[in-house]
Formats: sequence, structure tokens, C-alpha cells
Amino acid sequence: MDSLTHIAIGACLGEVFAGKKLGKKALLWGALAQSIPDIDFIATAWSSTSENLLAHRGFTHSFLFAILITPLLSFAADRWHRPHNITFKKWLFFFGTQILIHLLIDGMNVYGAGWFEPFSHQRVSYNWIYVADPFFSIWPGISLLVLLLSNRYFRLRQFWAMSALLAGSVYLLYCGLNKAKIDTEVRNILTSQQIPYSRYFTTPTPLNNWLWNVVAASDSGFYIGYRSVFDKKDSIRFHYVAQQKSLLQPVVDHEDLQQLIRFSKGYYTVENRNDTLLFNDIRFGEQIGWRKSGSPFVFYYYLQHPEENKMIVQRGRFAGWDRSAFASLLHRIKGE
Repeated sequence: MDSLTHIAIGACLGEVFAGKKLGKKALLWGALAQSIPDIDFIATAWSSTSENLLAHRGFTHSFLFAILITPLLSFAADRWHRPHNITFKKWLFFFGTQILIHLLIDGMNVYGAGWFEPFSHQRVSYNWIYVADPFFSIWPGISLLVLLLSNRYFRLRQFWAMSALLAGSVYLLYCGLNKAKIDTEVRNILTSQQIPYSRYFTTPTPLNNWLWNVVAASDSGFYIGYRSVFDKKDSIRFHYVAQQKSLLQPVVDHEDLQQLIRFSKGYYTVENRNDTLLFNDIRFGEQIGWRKSGSPFVFYYYLQHPEENKMIVQRGRFAGWDRSAFASLLHRIKGE
């Protein structure tokens, strides 16, 4: 999830926990606690791009990190605010809850989180929500603005904070129900259309939870399509993309390639573009793929020119977006 949403959620939790005792300082502690797992951005200063992909949401998004950092933050807050009447157990509960909520939310989108690092490199990603979903972020954002602008004795502070957390929780539950509906329909459609597949995944398209990207893996490539929760047709228009592993032979011993394969969980294709070898992590979708099938993938890595891979996840996320592209997204969401 994006950093601003984490900050807003953390601040609202801080208000609920200690707003009456600490005033607006509770907002700061909440925002800090909710943001702590993202200190892994520091690694970008000395790591390569492929290493950063694995470092981000790695150890600092693990249960072990939560266990280690929670008492440290609790001790710091307890010492900073003395004298006070907040027990150390309550500090532990507050910071532990904040960190675990961060880990839980980040496990809900396609990038995933390394909950079990360093004991297992498996990334948890159950693909309930897009990494930046305005329908999830809007109410915590509004509530945080109210809390910042209002007096600490404003009698509705707790209401605004609690309503933001409740609205966010309800929306995440709604996203989970959408996920279950889409997955059930996709499995039935894959069978009825006789698509040969060994595994599949579904994940929301940008900025919404109604149109989902569907990818089914076969022995030599992937079937890619889109499914709206409002679709009436019992079918999906799939297009096939070959994986083309054989193109990797010249760079098969490169360390960055092995890191990319691990990061992609095997959902990748390879292609030559302008005499350059590209690695596509197809989990991040196609650029406006619901409008034009076979569009370039959002995530692409220059295997022979690694120095050109800065901002690798972000550079293609909204490539080609304009008013007509957004209109086509809305039209496809309405269903077929």
C-alpha cells in the first residue's frame, strides 16, 4: 500500500489509542509506527535494482522484525512521555498492532511481503487490493485531515478516527469478497473454455477493485484476460503470450536474472525489443491491457543494460494513460 495511506491509518490508530492522553502527539507516534517497516528504502543507496526488488518488503516486513522492533518502539515512547499513565503492555500492544496491520495490508497486493524472512524467502501476496486504491484511502485521509486541523479537545476526534478504521476494514472485506467471486468464476471459465493451465492468479487493475487481471500459466506461456465483477458473460477473451525462456541462454548465469525469476514467482516472459533483451514480470499487468490486448507489460527489465532500470516498477504503471484510456477503464468495469 502507498505510504500516505499507511500514515493516515497509523495516525487514526494513534488517536484511538492515546489521543486523549497525548493529544496530537499520538498521531505522530501512529504515523511513525505504521511507516517503520518501509525503512527498507534505505537499501536503495547501495543495492542494485534487482537486489532492491527483493529487499523492499523483505525482512522489515517479517514477523521477526515485528517482534524485534515492537519493544524498542515501546521503550522509546514510554521513556519519552514520562510521567504518564500508559502501561508498557499497552505500548507493546499499540506498536505491535501497528506493525502487524502494515504487514497484513502489504500482503494484500501483488508485490507481496516477506512475512517469514529470513527463514523463508516466500512472499505472501493474496492480491485483494491494488497498491493504490483511492476507495480504500479516501476515508482515512479525510479523517487524518480533520484530526490535524481540529483542536485536541474536539469531541468528535474519536469518532473520526474510529470511522476511518471501520470504513477501511469494511472495504477490505468487500475486496476479499470480490476476490472470492472472481476466482470462482475464473476457475469455471478456464474449465469451460478448455484452457490448459497449471496455475493462475487474479489481481485488481489500477485504482479499483472491480476489474481484475487474469493470468493462467501453461507449460510454455500465459493466457491473459480481464474479468469484471459485473460481467454477465460466462467467458473471458484470453490472448496468449509465449514465455520464451530460450532467449535467456546468453544471460542465464547473470545474478540479476536469478533474482528477477525469484521475485516474479515464475510469472515472467522474455522478449527482444529493439535488439535489447527484456524480462517482463507479468504480475503487474499490461499497460492499459483492458483496452488493447497484447500491450507492453508494466514491469520490464533490460537484462543487457541493467543501468537503465531505475524506477522499474513505477515507470510503466500509468504509461499511455489519458482521458480516453481512463474512460475505457470505466467502460470495461461496467461489465460485458
